[in-house]
Amino acid sequence: MSEEPRDKPCPICGKPADPRLRPFCSKRCANIDLHRWLSGSYAIPAAEEDEPDDEVGPTKPEE
Repeated sequence: MSEEPRDKPCPICGKPADPRLRPFCSKRCANIDLHRWLSGSYAIPAAEEDEPDDEVGPTKPEE
């Protein structure tokens, strides 16, 4: 039914994954993925807000 993790290919190059480096096939592919994370290649785009940032929200009443 579901694919076993050992059957999934390396997400970088598509070769069979090495169980010691899973999900990657080599240290090189693991380093490529790390570089992509650190450089922001995998960043999730943020949606623009309709409200300006300088708008003040509700405040806590003073006691």
